[in-house]
Amino acid sequence: MTPPVGDGSRLPVVILGCRLRDGRPGRALEQRLVAALPAVRRQPDSPVVVTGSGEAPAMRDWLVRNGVDAARIITEDRATSTNENLENTRELLVDWPEWIVVTNEFHTPRVKLWAWHHGYRVRMVAARTPLVRIPHLWTREVFALLHSALRIIWRRIRS
Repeated sequence: MTPPVGDGSRLPVVILGCRLRDGRPGRALEQRLVAALPAVRRQPDSPVVVTGSGEAPAMRDWLVRNGVDAARIITEDRATSTNENLENTRELLVDWPEWIVVTNEFHTPRVKLWAWHHGYRVRMVAARTPLVRIPHLWTREVFALLHSALRIIWRRIRS
């Protein structure tokens, strides 16, 4: 697909993976996919990247069932972390200087941190976190954000 021209109004949509349940998107992941649909529809000539080891094929199937042309979807199925989601996506979108990234609101600070670290330009779309999952996911995310920040500091010290 042709990269954006001039004004950057055409952007790829990157949807980050999350937990599956019985091979299908769990509640948080389904919220990401639902939140991504308006952005995907506003960018009809741009690629859609689904990223996550194990989750990406289920995400692709969900999007196709919900009207997204399969030819637009790029499946990145190697990533096992937020950082790998972004690094592997960069390999796929090397000609695209900016992306729309879709994740849940609890996850956006960590995505922004890794994007900043790598120098990637991202516009965030924050999906709602299912109410029942908030305590677990927000608690987990506090530790994950701290871990990511320490990894980034260590990488910068080493280089």
